[in-house]
Amino acid sequence: MRWRTKGSRVSSPRQILLDTETTGLNAKSGDRVIEVGCIEMRSRRITDNHFHRYINPERKSEEGAARVHGIADDFLLDKPKFAEIAKELVDYLRGAEVIIHNASFDVEFLDQELARVGLGKLSDHVAKVVDSLAMARELHPGKRNSLDALCERYGVNNSHRTLHGALLDARLLAEVYLAMTRGQESLVMDEETPAEQAAVAASIDASKLVVLRATPEELKVHEKYLDGLAKEAGGKVLWRKA
Repeated sequence: MRWRTKGSRVSSPRQILLDTETTGLNAKSGDRVIEVGCIEMRSRRITDNHFHRYINPERKSEEGAARVHGIADDFLLDKPKFAEIAKELVDYLRGAEVIIHNASFDVEFLDQELARVGLGKLSDHVAKVVDSLAMARELHPGKRNSLDALCERYGVNNSHRTLHGALLDARLLAEVYLAMTRGQESLVMDEETPAEQAAVAASIDASKLVVLRATPEELKVHEKYLDGLAKEAGGKVLWRKA
């Protein structure tokens, strides 16, 4: 559990929202990564420390993939090869919790690319990988849980997303992830350090706790989130009744 007292603060883990674009759908048959986009989040706030690279895959994109991402083969010819950006990427990701929509797809591609340059697997460099698609399926079973569907469900503006792009999709994922997890991370114990967090909680002087009131803008966002819940639940939201 995260607590904030006067003069003290328990830091939250660094989180990275990550997306890739590829030449096709099959990493094992030789398809390659052509774009990596990452958005950093600290204490549930998006920072300016993002990572974005186009990559020369040394092969052409399949027709279907090209229609999705819209990145021309000629555009990538003068871009660095993955080996040239691999160390920079793993240094950026090191120790973070990485959040990916349909993580198995991106992780397989990144594992193949990292193995080619002798850098092991993605899991060797990050704290853990979270699959936001799996989270969404638990929250909304039987419903569409693509990134576009989640943007619509949570009121995230994706009108500028005519084609897939790694950095744009990572940014949209950040906003969707914040909406999906609103309130959860402040109510549960961090899995990585339960003993440490429990000790902090036990030592807190309740008289020094600072109550942080929601701003008008945060209240508006909360109401919008409840509107989404009401739509999913057929108009019934227990929080509003309470």
